[in-house]
Amino acid sequence: MEKKAIVIKQVQNRSLAKKAGIKSGDFLLSVNDVSIKDIFDYQYQISNEYITLEVIKQKTGKLVKLEIEKDIDDDLGLVFEKELIDDEKSCHNKCIFCFIDQLPKGMRESLYFKDDDARLSFLTGSYVTLTNMSYDDISRIASMHFSPVNVSVHTTDPKLRCAMLNNRYAFDVLEKMQVFADAGIELNCQIVLCKDINDKKQLDKTIEDLSNMYPSVKSISVVPVGITRFREGLYPIEQYDAQECEDIIKQIEGYQKKFKEKAGYNLIYAADEFYIKAGLDIPDFCEYDGFYQIENGVGMMREFIYDAKEYLDQLSLNKKELKRLKKKKKHINVATSVLSFSFIEQLVKEVMKYAPDIKIDVYKLENNFFGGHVTVAGLLTGQDLLDGLKKVDLKDGLLISRTMLKADEDIFLDNYSLKQISKELKTTITAVNNNGAQFIEALIK
Repeated sequence: MEKKAIVIKQVQNRSLAKKAGIKSGDFLLSVNDVSIKDIFDYQYQISNEYITLEVIKQKTGKLVKLEIEKDIDDDLGLVFEKELIDDEKSCHNKCIFCFIDQLPKGMRESLYFKDDDARLSFLTGSYVTLTNMSYDDISRIASMHFSPVNVSVHTTDPKLRCAMLNNRYAFDVLEKMQVFADAGIELNCQIVLCKDINDKKQLDKTIEDLSNMYPSVKSISVVPVGITRFREGLYPIEQYDAQECEDIIKQIEGYQKKFKEKAGYNLIYAADEFYIKAGLDIPDFCEYDGFYQIENGVGMMREFIYDAKEYLDQLSLNKKELKRLKKKKKHINVATSVLSFSFIEQLVKEVMKYAPDIKIDVYKLENNFFGGHVTVAGLLTGQDLLDGLKKVDLKDGLLISRTMLKADEDIFLDNYSLKQISKELKTTITAVNNNGAQFIEALIK
């Protein structure tokens, strides 16, 4: 088979590849004489202690062979033009709850791409339905023992899953998961819960089917469907009210109790949004075990509060810092989402106990862009900041969560830049990582 030349975009400083003389713009032809199909092939081949590379030099076009001795876990330090090397696999489904179908025009272009690639699941933690993967594809990934794989299950009822995903090939999720399980690969599972569709008895069935795959199934999250004001012409889905959220939590807690008796931990977890909407306390830190699905909104608020309070506990023992804070005069504004507001407000009160002359105003931002049903900080837009804060004097600065911005660029979902919003609001905006300790530090520095 003809070998594929892969463009090397970057060579990291002080890396093994740099020491071997590889430069950005060179082409990787093979590893261990194997042509590289995608990032899985590449990672699998470089996991050896002794590897050989075929590289075509950009300037001369000359083919060179390089031998590298390394520890098994060492990376070479190569960055490719495409993260997966191969093209990303797009979603073949038309899910009745798809959030992307509810996006208006004019947002960041990357938001409209529906990825459904198991390789991204391993690399970035995204969830995949497995519907666009053949059993050969799954067996190939399983044979390389990359773990974990995150699976969007939603329901294990074959007919219902086909209906929810609008894909007649969506019925065999358990069989495909079993291929991974047989190879010793861990699976994290997601259930997007839709009212009167895959909840109640259907949720019981799904939880029981997935828990029967323990220990291969490491965790199961139940998250509420996201509904924006742009759902015109789409499948009618209703939001859960407070009582229904409480009922869902009780249903999940019943399974948690059973599983904790069996395996010593909860296995299944409800998203923070269910607790907040039900008016219930978020579970204690220990109830989230390894925080397996924190990026899925499961335990995120509990970890944030825990880190913040741990920082404050350490602060209370630092006499020098306490003395400084008692003399500190400062005013800062904080903007947050509906979902986070009460937690942020409480933490601010705790901070002001140590620093009585630091004035902190917290503003709750409604999501006018997507609609009132969307309450998380990560979906607030630049326009929401303008709408909510245009009449506020922010001359002393503004703190926001970095989750509102693109991961690698200071751009909001609606394409406003942080610089533009700062100019419009006539203030300096500081984006703070979603970490409780870093948030407190930003308030008192």
